[in-house]
Amino acid sequence: MPDNGEAWALIIAGAGLAGLVQGMTGFAFSIVALSFWAWALAPEVAAPLAVLGALLGQLTTLFSLRRGFEWSRIAPFVLGGVVGVPMGVFVLHNIDPVRFRLVLGVLFALYGIYGLTAPEGRKLKVGGRGLDALVGGVGGALGGLGGLSGAVPAAWTQLRGWKKDLRRATMQVYNIAMHCLTLAIYSQTHALNATSGKLFALTAPLMLLASVYGARIYKRFSERGFSQLVLALICASGLALALGAARALWRIG
Repeated sequence: MPDNGEAWALIIAGAGLAGLVQGMTGFAFSIVALSFWAWALAPEVAAPLAVLGALLGQLTTLFSLRRGFEWSRIAPFVLGGVVGVPMGVFVLHNIDPVRFRLVLGVLFALYGIYGLTAPEGRKLKVGGRGLDALVGGVGGALGGLGGLSGAVPAAWTQLRGWKKDLRRATMQVYNIAMHCLTLAIYSQTHALNATSGKLFALTAPLMLLASVYGARIYKRFSERGFSQLVLALICASGLALALGAARALWRIG
């Protein structure tokens, strides 16, 4: 457990801000939280804590978004992700994860910048449910590799031109499934630990309140405002991922 005030301040700030962002968008809890927790907690403690926190926030606000549910559109993402997560965990042991996260972070950042600056164009209509499932699989694999399952479906549903309630519901159900699968894999590999559990119990009320408040803010967004927020978070997630990987490579070098 942390033994100084600075570490606790980072833990509390990460829990609150990550819960708020997830409540507003339906994803990005882990990347926001870990941008704080990486400075205060060991990776083996921070990662399970981030998954537990993300799952709590997703479950808390799920019912309030029921009007956006279209199971026929959501299901392909989830089915693809279920296949993708174990593949990502397997690949993780066969590549350099730091360099992979650097490349992925740069791509996310560039996509976010392009989306924020480019004029609105035609929406992508090709591919159907099969391509949605493939995107879900890619997101699941990235979740297994680095906890980034939500960013890919968020970008894809934006390209599809889906309404914000459907996009939000899709990301939320998808992320719940991915988090549950990740926790199941953690339990099988003994990655869950007592310290993560204690910190979760202490920070859960703050995460819960922040997520509920974020869900209320979400209702105030227009379609375009929500798209801009998601793109900004994808860009910020990419920058945070790339900077973290670059720092790790600098230390190694």
